[in-house]
Amino acid sequence: MKELVGNCWICGKEVFCLDGFLNGVAENGKVCCFNCSKEMKENE
Repeated sequence: MKELVGNCWICGKEVFCLDGFLNGVAENGKVCCFNCSKEMKENE
């Protein structure tokens, strides 16, 4: 099952829930794709 959760708040890419697993990161009520999340962690 594939369900749209929202768009990445950084790049706007659609983030989906795939068979019960979020295909991204959810923090503070915002959804972020894995690519943007990885870049943010590398820049810290």
